[in-house]
Amino acid sequence: MNGIYMFLFIIYLIMNCPDLPEKPERDLIPRIERLIGAKVLSCKPVQGGYTPATRLICQTAMASFFVKAGTTSLTCTALRREASVYSQVHGPFMPDLIAWEDDEPAPILVLEDLSKAEWPPPWTARQIDLVLEQIDAIHKLTGLLEPYAHVHGARLPGWRTVANDPEPFLHLGFVDMTWLERALPALLEYEARCKTDGDNLTHWDIRSDNLCITENRVVFVDWNLACLSNPELDLGFWLPSLAYEGGPQPEQIIPDAPEIAAWVSGFFAARAGLHDIPDAPRVRLVQRQQLETALPWVIRTLHLPPAKLTRI
Repeated sequence: MNGIYMFLFIIYLIMNCPDLPEKPERDLIPRIERLIGAKVLSCKPVQGGYTPATRLICQTAMASFFVKAGTTSLTCTALRREASVYSQVHGPFMPDLIAWEDDEPAPILVLEDLSKAEWPPPWTARQIDLVLEQIDAIHKLTGLLEPYAHVHGARLPGWRTVANDPEPFLHLGFVDMTWLERALPALLEYEARCKTDGDNLTHWDIRSDNLCITENRVVFVDWNLACLSNPELDLGFWLPSLAYEGGPQPEQIIPDAPEIAAWVSGFFAARAGLHDIPDAPRVRLVQRQQLETALPWVIRTLHLPPAKLTRI
């Protein structure tokens, strides 16, 4: 078989054998089978996510499971942190933990398969109400994890970062330096009023790709950033992405919260214009999308001059 026909044959195999994992994934199968105690009959890659972690749906004769394996230092660290949270926090709002193995080059986390659940968007009023009810129930739990400062470290607030180096934010083209000079005093003032500490369980990465709705519960995934923190701030971080996906504006859910609007918008303003993260190249795009709704939120809340926004 000459080169061109060999190439076409390989393409045919790839297009017509969706259950055949890549070689690195195949190497994981014996470890997965040992962890779950069953033969894996098929294994399909899961699209999505913002890091290069391996994500698979593995099917056995009796059930299917979601598997996530580390592939880089960043993804391995995140998996270990997520597994630590699963060992400390339990509830119907979390996926069932099937197995965990902390392996140095590639730790493996095996969870229940939620691929058949509802994964918004699009959003309905019923779905939003269900998610809000479950977030409120989570936030009523206390004392289960480490505090915000321990998990997230001492971060300079976002608008303070922008004030120190405005170019990455200005490069996005939403505002100019004149706008920033007029708006910064109020943004810095209200941002400084927002506290990140607290005693309540918080997820700290609530977005549509991290939650789903089954027949009887709302389930949140990717718990590696969870900590004890300010519950209103945790909720506030969901609202820009919800608005971007066609949901209500943030102030319809959290009215009269200028400090939350300032802190959240500052977080995205300080990061959306930075260079891509090698281990998570899609993060900056998502941050720009959330800034597109977070910036108008803080503008409306603090009565700031309007900004020029273009749908990303």
